Amino acid sequence: MNLEITKAEKCIVLKPLKQNIDVTTSSAFKGRIIDLINQGNLFFLLNLSQVDFVDSGGLGVLISILKMVKKNSGELVLCELNNPVSNLFSLTRMNLVFKICANEKEGLSALAKFN
Repeated sequence: MNLEITKAEKCIVLKPLKQNIDVTTSSAFKGRIIDLINQGNLFFLLNLSQVDFVDSGGLGVLISILKMVKKNSGELVLCELNNPVSNLFSLTRMNLVFKICANEKEGLSALAKFN
């Protein structure tokens, strides 16, 4: 999966460059995040502005990543969800599980409170 990775302050900003996080891309996506966690990174901002579709496999991977970082006293914040992805999070009530921010600036501010 094409993933733009940048470091901002004490967190990693991830931006998938594919339109889908689904069963075909979720394994590679999770692998990249696990590598970053294993390198000692625990605070992540996931910018979903380029993502138009998340299926159950993609949602499962996001939940798995959230559990991993929280288990290690880290945090995952999502930002810039477009309408289809935002609707999915509302319908599945995942908007109550994940911290979701409007943009990267707001997401970085939210993460700064954790570390």
